[in-house]
Amino acid sequence: MGQKANPIGNRLGIIRGWESNWYGSKKDYAGKLIEDNKIRSYLNARINKGGISKIVIERTLGKLIITVHTSKPGIIIGKGGGEVDRIKEELKKLTGNTDVQINILEIRRPELDAMIVADTIARQIENRINYKRAIKMSIASALRMGAEGIKVKVGGRLGGAEIARSEEIKQGRVPLHTFRMDIDYANVFALTVYGKIGIKVWICKGEVLAKRDLNPNFVGGKSDLSDRRDRRDHDRHDRRDDRRDRRDRGDRRDKRGQ
Repeated sequence: MGQKANPIGNRLGIIRGWESNWYGSKKDYAGKLIEDNKIRSYLNARINKGGISKIVIERTLGKLIITVHTSKPGIIIGKGGGEVDRIKEELKKLTGNTDVQINILEIRRPELDAMIVADTIARQIENRINYKRAIKMSIASALRMGAEGIKVKVGGRLGGAEIARSEEIKQGRVPLHTFRMDIDYANVFALTVYGKIGIKVWICKGEVLAKRDLNPNFVGGKSDLSDRRDRRDHDRHDRRDDRRDRRDRGDRRDKRGQ
């Protein structure tokens, strides 16, 4: 199943939380679902260059709370918070709800967010940068920031070729079948003059062994990654010490033989 299902949907309820938090009865469930889709489509189009990763929607007793996870909070907030107020008024008109609250959460490490990485590659391809160069730069920056593995797949008329094809570049490990492995996934497309180019990104951030908070606004990763990096460095030092001990024992044996 790991290869067939969306890695985020596959991990829901295990190490990932839902991006829409509300209860809907049989009567109003469909309406709320369509409204969620409208809000997400509108915000992604309205804040085109805001580096949006995900939009979390929560509903409580007539109140609508929208949390935008972004790598560029300054663009969304605007000068003196004026842009946020304008967006809030527009959302009130769109949803017909008078009580709308918008929260902005900054992503500290955008290099480890699949949606932002995929969007960056798409924008570079649209600006006619070589797709291989764009992918390799993104892979290098993700691994430098502590990712355990990253896989990028592009498909379409790559480099303006007559026949469409797909290419995959992978570094590190991305075990899709391991549910405790924190894998972020995104699927976006670049609009080029010779057609659409699809971009898929998988980023493996390591194992989640402890019980994780399933709140979608939980920003995990910073402490986890630093702990993982410390553990990796510790293991490396242990291996070096083992090699040194082996070498010392070998030298002692040689001296005894002489």
